[in-house]
Amino acid sequence: MAATEGRFRVLPGRDDDEWLLLDVESADPTYVPRESAPDLASGNRIEATLDWSGDEPAIADWTVLTDTRFRFLRTREPIFEAAETCFEAARSAGDAMNARVTQDTDGRANGVVYTFADQSGQRDLFAEFRDGEKPIEPLVARAAEDEEPPFSVWVIDPEEPFVVVFIVLDPEGLLAETMAETYL
Repeated sequence: MAATEGRFRVLPGRDDDEWLLLDVESADPTYVPRESAPDLASGNRIEATLDWSGDEPAIADWTVLTDTRFRFLRTREPIFEAAETCFEAARSAGDAMNARVTQDTDGRANGVVYTFADQSGQRDLFAEFRDGEKPIEPLVARAAEDEEPPFSVWVIDPEEPFVVVFIVLDPEGLLAETMAETYL
């Protein structure tokens, strides 16, 4: 069996029958059939052995390292105030991107919101994040410098001139629950 091992971030594939595995170091993409690892979820960080002996690569073995979940949503729902404020600060400064830490009512950090201005021309930033062309890994790694994963990561394309990446630090907490109630 021709096989390779590595650490990957799991993303949705080009259709519902495949996963996109992004190498966490190089961001090199590998598409594998979901049937080779149906129990994975988008956002999981895994250590895996890829079997290259067939017509297409498949996951021969894997271990979930972090159970972080990614959700990719295009929505007509109003976007939350922290994202609007973050984008407006970027626009005022003439920047295409901005970030800010969000806090709960007790003043503790509960998330990090990033806003990216829509790009002119044919670029679709939301699709680039979903398809791994624009990696989310550096943003997740930055959040993991101060907090312990797993996280709940939301990539949202609202009816606004920006795309949001929101890293919720506690995937079981109130903020994650509020995000799910609002956007799912």
